[in-house]
Amino acid sequence: MKGKKGIILAGGLIGIISVLLVYFGNPANMGFCIACFLRDIAGGIGLHRAAVVQYIRPEVIGLVLGAFFISLKNKEFESKGGSAPFARFMLGIVVMIGALIFLGCPLRMVLRLGGGDLNAIFGIVGFIFGIFIGVQFLNKGFSLKRNYKMPKIEGYIFPAVNIGFLALLLAAPTFIFFSEEGPGSFAAPIIISLAAGLIVGVLAQKTRLCMVGGTRDMILFGDNYLLLGFISIIVTSFIANFAFGFFNLGFEGQPVAHTDGLWNFLGMVIVGWGSVLLGGCPLRQLILSGEGNIDSVISVMGMLVGAAICHNFGLASSPAGTTPNGKVAAIICFVFLGVISYFNSDSLVKDDHKEKEMVS
Repeated sequence: MKGKKGIILAGGLIGIISVLLVYFGNPANMGFCIACFLRDIAGGIGLHRAAVVQYIRPEVIGLVLGAFFISLKNKEFESKGGSAPFARFMLGIVVMIGALIFLGCPLRMVLRLGGGDLNAIFGIVGFIFGIFIGVQFLNKGFSLKRNYKMPKIEGYIFPAVNIGFLALLLAAPTFIFFSEEGPGSFAAPIIISLAAGLIVGVLAQKTRLCMVGGTRDMILFGDNYLLLGFISIIVTSFIANFAFGFFNLGFEGQPVAHTDGLWNFLGMVIVGWGSVLLGGCPLRQLILSGEGNIDSVISVMGMLVGAAICHNFGLASSPAGTTPNGKVAAIICFVFLGVISYFNSDSLVKDDHKEKEMVS
């Protein structure tokens, strides 16, 4: 699974598996969506009470455990962390707000396009623009500073938490919530969802697949390795959607989507920019979490809390469009991203200090 052929194959398999999950019961154009699934998990454990999006998604559990097991097998598991933990937590919240304004993570964005949803084009353009902004700060020395080696038990905790989520899903105690209607009520059988997550977790860990990394590396280094996986998912999901009769070309009437092009664009600008600062897209953060990266666990926890905030405070969009609260939140997110980007970019801060010294 190495080289360009490997990532093309991995992307192709992920595209096909995603459509198969829809065939077996997942919401349309939502075979995988890290943002949507973390939102559902937040609802399932009672962090928000939006009744239509509450379900502990086995796909997320599978992604983490797949990455965990394969990294252990290949001796790539390493517990490390301590790099700007609160900034990462807040960036996780911001990325989730942007994703739920658009109604999907970068992975769902390409799956939506593969299913014929042309609204995703605005999201892709915004996503690329957001990555471009983030790359400008990388060129100015942006960094959340180094992380440190930690005891192995730190890295084992998050996979263990996901095993706990699986136990809660299977036991279905009364304090766990399950949607009876809406997107949260649509789900492939648990065993199929879990198996799909495990397979994709292994593929993503082996290939380092990242929706953000492909565009970032292309801009910075002219390297199209990760970008090929991105494109492969679009192509194979298009073919599979067409084969199953799921393909629906157009803007109107798309599942769990809205037609407000400006806010589709701006939502994904936030996701692209924030993900560059975090060092990877939501999918990549889950995979890194399974490998023992505590910084990524903190980011995922931020996304989980961000999902709860979105529904408790009315920030998440719906098929009717973006909410007024969501628009205000987006503006706040842009300000936050600008502040974090500037003050963690060494050359910008040093230049500012030099100018002040010259004036004084």
